[in-house]
Amino acid sequence: MFAIFEPMNPIIAPSMLAADFGNLQRDVEMINNTEAEWLHMDVMDGVFVPNISYGPAIIKTMASYTNKFIDTHLMIVQPERYIKEYADAGTHNLTVHYEACTHLHRTVSAIKESGMQAGVSLNPHTPVHLLSDMINDVDMVLIMSVNPGFGGQKFIANAVNKVSELKELILKNNSNAKIEVDGGVTDQNAGALVNAGADILVAGSFVFKSMDPAATIRNLKNCN
Repeated sequence: MFAIFEPMNPIIAPSMLAADFGNLQRDVEMINNTEAEWLHMDVMDGVFVPNISYGPAIIKTMASYTNKFIDTHLMIVQPERYIKEYADAGTHNLTVHYEACTHLHRTVSAIKESGMQAGVSLNPHTPVHLLSDMINDVDMVLIMSVNPGFGGQKFIANAVNKVSELKELILKNNSNAKIEVDGGVTDQNAGALVNAGADILVAGSFVFKSMDPAATIRNLKNCN
């Protein structure tokens, strides 16, 4: 029998993909003055996902404006080729996609050897049980609650069930892995996600398009 899960206030990780790219320093400094603990960086290559965003040079610039935890999510093919670049850019946690890694254990090991924490992301159609053999090797699992590639998409409700299933897998195996959720996160679903076991909530448009981003972040943080 595994331990009973008691939900706590989540870490909030605003996605810089939704920031104003003409005023990145301003937007990073705005987040610095909120209760958000992390900055989430979405890297897209136009191959693994149908969009292109930014790479290590832009992340390094944003990281220079903050002391917050830099959480980088690689939505790219062959992510193992660029591990050192993202470590050098100031990334603290580097997440790669299960679907993009032929040798996932090797990639996770290489990320840790570079001095970063290692995360693995699952697309909406990818079942949680595929991480059974890796759950004690990763620091975080990212559940995609939209199809990756674009911001502002509608939340896929089944993500709540996937979070519950993943939390059960983590507890059953005495894993220390955290659960992150990215895609369509708002105050309408944040509570259900946290109660299901989510530790980190990524929110992009919901934060940056709000009238008061600091209050929006505060509300997300106290959603449970």
